[in-house]
Amino acid sequence: MNRIKVLIVDDDPGIIRIVRAHLEAEGFVVDEARDGPTALKVFRAFRPDLIILDVIMPDMDGIEVLRRVRQESEVYVLMLTVKSEETDKIVGLNVGADDYLTKPFSPRELVARVKAVLRRKRSAETGEPVLVFRRLRIDARARRVWKDEKPVELTSIEFDLLHALARRPGWVLSREQLIDQSWGYDFYGDDRVVDVHIGHIRKKIEDDPTAPRFVVTVRGTGYRFDDEPLAAT
Repeated sequence: MNRIKVLIVDDDPGIIRIVRAHLEAEGFVVDEARDGPTALKVFRAFRPDLIILDVIMPDMDGIEVLRRVRQESEVYVLMLTVKSEETDKIVGLNVGADDYLTKPFSPRELVARVKAVLRRKRSAETGEPVLVFRRLRIDARARRVWKDEKPVELTSIEFDLLHALARRPGWVLSREQLIDQSWGYDFYGDDRVVDVHIGHIRKKIEDDPTAPRFVVTVRGTGYRFDDEPLAAT
């Protein structure tokens, strides 16, 4: 299997040095950038599997970098935010970040999150059957989704959340269960991150996101997948 490529984007050379050392020690291929314009150039040339992206940078902040990356790719993006800047987290998630980590952070925790992405990529190679429903089709191996035979573009985390729900149609899964199954590590952030990503999924697959029929909220409990299963292929 090809080695996972990680792009680190941060204007602090000390953070880049520490994170790079920890990732390379675990066998990841690493490249770096210290400002937004350079990050976009490296992203297009390096084609990483995952981007670690700081929010506050000169010339172009991380939110704008993320916005431009999302115009071209659904690559997994982990945002680095200052602990007090809750707005940065929400804005980043709304623009298309998959996850966030607050500064100061433990390099070991960051590596654990990157490894979680690797585990998901490996699980996609197990030959799990394609899930076929009345209107949706979900291929775990290809990590692709179709609605009424039209492809739906989801980010990595959006796919994982939808797949976790669709594997158990009619079951109610709590936010904690969805975090455990989709992020795959001990999550220390706010479980509202699930609600933000579910909102993104609904905008992409629901006929009317304000009245969802596929991913339904069960008040006080969690979410349920409701499309009618037909067969697994």
